[in-house]
Amino acid sequence: QVKKQCDQKLLIRMKTKCVPCSLNLDTQCPAGYTKITNGTGTPDCRYYLEIKTYTLSFPGCRHHCVKEFEQPECCQGHWGPDCMGK
Repeated sequence: QVKKQCDQKLLIRMKTKCVPCSLNLDTQCPAGYTKITNGTGTPDCRYYLEIKTYTLSFPGCRHHCVKEFEQPECCQGHWGPDCMGK
């Protein structure tokens, strides 16, 4: 039996919205994603506050999240929706 289907595993990465670090402890990743940062997350961003005519920028934190996704793909020498060979 020749293998026709060779699915590729993809890792999708994303970051949550930048917020004050003190408020980031309870931030959750979107459904299906796994949080890979701990505590208050990574202090690698800035968030903005608008006060009347001014916009102030502050250092903030965000979490990094990952999701494993399987991409259907045919093995070499196979193609089409059913991964048929020659």
